[in-house]
Amino acid sequence: MANQCSTPPPAPCIPAVKDPRIVQSFTRRFNAATQSALATIPKHTANGDEKKYADKCGTFTKCVKQASPGKVDLTAYAAFTKAIGSGLFADFEAIPMGKGRSLNGPMGSYAYTFFGLDGTQFGDAVCIPPAPPLDSEAYATELVELYWCSLLRDTAFREYFNSKDAQDACSELSAMPYYAGPPAGKQVTPALLFRGDFPGERIGPYISQFLITPTMMGAQPIDQRYVTYKSGIDYMTDPGEWQDVQNGVVPAFPNQTDPVPRYLHNGRGLAAFTHVDELFQAYFTAYLVLRSLNVPPNAGNPYNNSKTQNGFGTFGPPDFASVLAQVAKVALNAVWFQKWCVHLRHRPESGGGLVHFINNGVKLDGSPHPKIFKSNALKRSYEKYGTYLLSQPFPEGSPSHPAYPTGHGTVGGACITILKVFFNGDYILTNPQIPSADGTNFEPWKHDPNLGEPGVLTVNGELHKLAHNITFGHGIHGGIHWRSDSDSSIQLGEAVAISFLQDLACTYAEPFTVSFTKLDGSSQTISNV
Repeated sequence: MANQCSTPPPAPCIPAVKDPRIVQSFTRRFNAATQSALATIPKHTANGDEKKYADKCGTFTKCVKQASPGKVDLTAYAAFTKAIGSGLFADFEAIPMGKGRSLNGPMGSYAYTFFGLDGTQFGDAVCIPPAPPLDSEAYATELVELYWCSLLRDTAFREYFNSKDAQDACSELSAMPYYAGPPAGKQVTPALLFRGDFPGERIGPYISQFLITPTMMGAQPIDQRYVTYKSGIDYMTDPGEWQDVQNGVVPAFPNQTDPVPRYLHNGRGLAAFTHVDELFQAYFTAYLVLRSLNVPPNAGNPYNNSKTQNGFGTFGPPDFASVLAQVAKVALNAVWFQKWCVHLRHRPESGGGLVHFINNGVKLDGSPHPKIFKSNALKRSYEKYGTYLLSQPFPEGSPSHPAYPTGHGTVGGACITILKVFFNGDYILTNPQIPSADGTNFEPWKHDPNLGEPGVLTVNGELHKLAHNITFGHGIHGGIHWRSDSDSSIQLGEAVAISFLQDLACTYAEPFTVSFTKLDGSSQTISNV
């Protein structure tokens, strides 16, 4: 880091500038850019479905002109892949589209960043392995989880231990060797159902304290109750409606909002929040909560022992808040490259569509693994909706961009990394709360084996939980992402943030060295000395 921040570049690279301040600024920019340029471009390996199935039934094609259920118009698809290969705005404009909706931001895949590595420099070896292929048991397992999530969308997390659906979900998922939910060697229990597995996530309530603790934005109180959607209203379980959505038809009816603001307490609430949030919103609110709780700064903050000055525009509140937004943009562009230019993974609604149409005699080039067709989750969903389609909480289903990885997860992984750099991640959060079963209030959390494993709640653990709450809310609870989308994306976000911070460190004039604990439990240091 010392070389990146202060070592002069070779003489021929220095322009004819004499002012020492400008020379030093150029030096830091040049060295940071050079170090990034010298980083290798890793392998980018997709799961092979795009090449394997001629009708592209396992590939994202939503809103591109469709030919029939589960099958894209192949002429339109050729224009689609031409545009992805060229990255030209004009080529995307030439894609034959369906009946209304447009593709969501594909040009972001080709955006450049001046902080950290380019989006193309994250890949297989870092955190983005190939997604489970269509015919794999892992794919079927993830789809089983999604059907159970859809059936439990209106059940409060704290009530899982009283729910037959939740208990049956635990039994079925426990018997599936590819289920990635509980820690290795453990059965799925109501307390572990639909949780992540980063350190601290299994302790305490399902919902992170950062999503329910009241706070202030300056003089503006934030009580953390949210407008969500009415229970029991799901969409896209009619084959005609499903096909219209794949073909880009904009639904004529909106979600119906719940007139009672509630604390986030079930899957539908989390899905509703992430349906309309700004991608870094939950983490900005977490920053406000950290300040409201007077959580101390990271031990490496250079002003911790200063007697004459304090941090403000650097290592102070305006810096903390603005860096969250900065890293969110960089993380989003990095994950957009993966989505559009590498993986093109289709959405869970498409997986449910394949299951439905195959069960109704439609011939497709590919099929999910037999385990999904024999699952209790699919049977119960059929009994409820009368079709095999995966119910959706939004009338338009998923956004019109590929599934893998997820933007919410990548931004989440990046933003919690920033918060760890600025705040003490080992700080213990006292007096934890849990939302009531109807979400209208909250109450003190007391350890109960049905409501989470024992232990203390730390800042880091609740940040890990927050990232999964948000990306699972948008994903498995919302029915629009696979579990592996979220797990990989949070790790991608952390990698993006570390690279971003290594360059950002050179913009600070005060010498500093900060360390924090990564998602895998190892320590990471950022320094400019």
